Amino acid sequence: MSDVKNKTGGLAGVVAGQTAICTVGKEGHGLTYRGYSIDDLAEKACFEEVAYLLLRGSLPNREQLNQFRLEIAQKRDLPASLRTILEILPAHTHPMDVLRTGCSALGCLEPEQDAAQQGDIALRLLATFPGMLLYWHRFHQDGTRIETASNSPSIAEHFLQMLHGRQPDPLWVRAMDVSLTLYAEHEFNASTFSARVTVATRSDFYSAITSAIGTLRGPLHGGANEAAMELIERYQTPDDAQAGLLTALDRRELIMGFGHRVYRTCDPRSDVIKRWSKKLADATGDSRLYPVSERIEQLMWDRKKLFPNLDFYSASAYHFMGISTPLFTPIFVCSRITGWAAHVFEQRANNKLIRPGADYTGPDNLPFVPLDGR
Repeated sequence: MSDVKNKTGGLAGVVAGQTAICTVGKEGHGLTYRGYSIDDLAEKACFEEVAYLLLRGSLPNREQLNQFRLEIAQKRDLPASLRTILEILPAHTHPMDVLRTGCSALGCLEPEQDAAQQGDIALRLLATFPGMLLYWHRFHQDGTRIETASNSPSIAEHFLQMLHGRQPDPLWVRAMDVSLTLYAEHEFNASTFSARVTVATRSDFYSAITSAIGTLRGPLHGGANEAAMELIERYQTPDDAQAGLLTALDRRELIMGFGHRVYRTCDPRSDVIKRWSKKLADATGDSRLYPVSERIEQLMWDRKKLFPNLDFYSASAYHFMGISTPLFTPIFVCSRITGWAAHVFEQRANNKLIRPGADYTGPDNLPFVPLDGR
């Protein structure tokens, strides 16, 4: 842990540990997973290859990838008692709370008895998070008790099939697959750090992931894609967007989906998902949301010199795939479980309790007055 004192708050600029998993913001813009650039992974790899890379430390060969996909498929079925819990949760529950509760409940049903189980538990959560989310969603949306077991080798395809109840468009599957890769890992972000803090106390794997989900639920970490969608949907034309955004900026309103705590010049993931948003817009015949998004992007750069982050164009990409806005951040969980798990493994391998200090700013040397004299 760094001895550097942080005067700006939020631990900005403080090095909190070492990792071999990911680099973020090298030279202001780069992103790599275990040494591989996000551009190469998004273009050339499937999400299961990326998950294998993060969880097992290297890219798989064909046989290893096939076996990995088979292991995931075999772990997708939800316990009957977990299905009952998901049905009991109210329809108005925030979907992030559904995943938080589902993860915690699975930890009670299938507890971690020994750290040697962590790899299997990571795969179990990777396999079941989509099912937890969409079993609850479909049950309360249309009364359907969906089947979460599937032999599909693709997590993206499995997700979309459960959501829509039919075989998804291959373009949608590839777009979702790329999105999962882009969200998979991002170094010591708030939710990952929360997981590491939790597991550093020698707590169990499920507790660490539950901590991470709770942290991601906050709108300053996850949720920007939902806010971006709400912004984009306000406007019918690019000119409407420009007028509305100028008013919002004059009022100093926070515009979600722009800028980043680490990147200085651009979010390297944004251009990738923007291209997929354009492909999906063209395929669906959209002539409104994508042009509105582009105008907002241009205006934010012209007026504030703020670039879009991954969340901004992810919003329209998800929308074009028929995904309702409240499910956007939970998709983040379905991907980021790979990065969270990799960090749990790494923290446990060289563990030290994470306990930063603090600069006290309260009163000092106050005289104590006994109760009768107050």
